[in-house]
Order: sequence, then C-alpha cells, then structure tokens
Amino acid sequence: MAIVATGFFDGVHIGHRMVVETLVSEARKRGEESLVLTFWPHPRLVLGQDALGLRLLNTPAEKMSLLSGLGVDRVVQLDFTEEFSLMGTEQYLREVVKDKFGGTAILLGYDNRIGHDSLTPAQTAQTARALGLDVIRADKVSSVGIAVSSTKIRTALKAGDVETANSYLCYDYSLSGTVVHGKKLGRTIGFPTANMELEEPLKLIPAEGVYLSRVEVEGERFFGMTNVGDNLETHIFDFDRDIYGKSIKVSFMKHVRDEMAFPSLEELKMQLHIDEDNCKKLLYLHK
Repeated sequence: MAIVATGFFDGVHIGHRMVVETLVSEARKRGEESLVLTFWPHPRLVLGQDALGLRLLNTPAEKMSLLSGLGVDRVVQLDFTEEFSLMGTEQYLREVVKDKFGGTAILLGYDNRIGHDSLTPAQTAQTARALGLDVIRADKVSSVGIAVSSTKIRTALKAGDVETANSYLCYDYSLSGTVVHGKKLGRTIGFPTANMELEEPLKLIPAEGVYLSRVEVEGERFFGMTNVGDNLETHIFDFDRDIYGKSIKVSFMKHVRDEMAFPSLEELKMQLHIDEDNCKKLLYLHK
C-alpha cells in the first residue's frame, strides 16, 4: 500500500519539496509507503511541443537523488511514450496508481494535472475519490509573494540570476560533465581553466557571464570562477592538477559580471585578476 505523488518534478524546487514532505509525513502517519512516480523523457520531447527549445533543471539521476534525499521510500521513473501520453486521468489513476503500484491515496499539488484530458486538480480529486483513492492536497508555495515554478527558475537562470534560482531550488544550481581539452588560452596568461563537456545536453545553461562557483572534482570540493560563453570553463582557485577526462560538477553561487570582449590578452588578464579578487571577497562575505 502506498501514498502516491506523481509529476515531472523538474528541479525538485521548494514547491515540489512541500508536496514531497507532505507525502512522506502522511505515509508515515498511515504506516504506508511514500511513492513518487515521475517520468522520462519530458512530455514536450515526446509530443513535439517546442522540443528544440526545451531545457531542463535536472538530469534523471539528479532528480532521483534529490527526491530520495527528501525521505521518499521509493521513486519510480516511468517511460513517457506516445501511447502513455494518451492515457486519461481516470485510466492513469486506476491502472497505474491503484492497480500497478497499490496506491491507496494520491497527493495533489495546487496545479497538479494528470493525464491526456488535463483535468483540474479539483476534477482529478473527484475522479480519484470515485475510484476509492483518498485525496491529500498540498498548498501553493510562494517566495516573496511569487508562486514558485520550474518555469520561473528557468527564467531566472536565463537572466543570470542564479541567486533567485537557488533560493527557489533550495540548493545551488549545477552542471556536471567531463573535462575536455580547450584552446589552453587561460593557461598562457596564468588562469588555467577546466573546460566542461556536459553530461546531459538538455540541461539549461545559465546566461553568459562570469560566476562565483563551487567545484567538485575527484571527490574534493573547491571554489572557482566559471565563465559561460562559447565554452563552459572554470578556473579553480588554488588548484594545479591534470584532470582531463575526469568528471566535474560546477555549482553556480553568484553572477559576478556579464560576458565581455577584450581587445588584447593583457586586458583579459587584468580583468581575470579583478574577477578573482571579487570572487574571493564574495567568498569571505559568504562565510
């Protein structure tokens, strides 16, 4: 027997967290399993709804880890196919939630829509009760009077406002990938960088510019400054190792400046010294 929450949960942001915390709490009260049913790939990719413009906040592995970290007993990722997309609310609740996974209750967020017929949460609740499922409602979550959503987080990241995005996510937005060879221009002026090839090409890349970042490589954590431009490159502070081919994770802490063009290498070098000083000042204030 399980209490079920279902949705894409991109970002596992503060709104999703309230849903999941309610799920876990109610399941424990009832002595049942807390179960999250999520999907991959994103419905827009399968249905061709602006698929080329779609960028996501999490990889499937990141999402599964975040949800599990909130105390959920089980997270199941369902394959979202064209056939699956044709399933209506009643059929999904009956065949998937109730029959396949033994759901006794469904937890609905304030804007939760399930199935091809895209019923409102109120209509979905009515349908669920008719099937014998209990319905648990989670309230809308806002931050400074703004309803939090994955779309608003994507908008903030596209504007370079990683601080707002991070406040909605409850963690620092990150990109993961492999360190690859670049032009090695930074090394010639005393600022070697780790160039990243993204693990998941669909992940959203923040706006161009320079950011204070937290870096994880070979199981260790460092700070650095990350430039988002033609490439994704990070200068790691107080670091001098060959990490080509290694996995790297870069978490964005604060936007430092916009992308700039420099007439000469010397002017670029001067600006990088300024950027590093500014980043280290921010770190001092952050402590």
